[in-house]
Amino acid sequence: LGVLMSILVQWLILAVIFLATAAVLPGVKVKDFKAAVVVAAVYGTLNWAVGWLLFGLIGIGTLGLGFLFGFVTQLVVATILLKLTDSLTTRLKIDSMGTAFIAALLMAVLGTAANAGLKALT
Repeated sequence: LGVLMSILVQWLILAVIFLATAAVLPGVKVKDFKAAVVVAAVYGTLNWAVGWLLFGLIGIGTLGLGFLFGFVTQLVVATILLKLTDSLTTRLKIDSMGTAFIAALLMAVLGTAANAGLKALT
């Protein structure tokens, strides 16, 4: 039950991050909180299922530079996963790959802040 609760909390936090990103970034649209929870679940599942594989392929494909510059590689992976999530659900709309990259950057900042806030509470 602890693992399931942790996943649900992470999805709820991610849903809020999706809503915040859509509120401030033109070109990213999420209808409402319910839609954001579904989008967070799809994105989170994709990240768990293929995020590591994309990271590894990019790292190898760049002859190790992707591993050396891991933060940039993570942003590229997040960008790809955002556009993939967009294509898999009608609840998320991202206008372009550039918008997805900016969204990935903003979501990384918001996610880091959320995790720091949670850590401070525990």
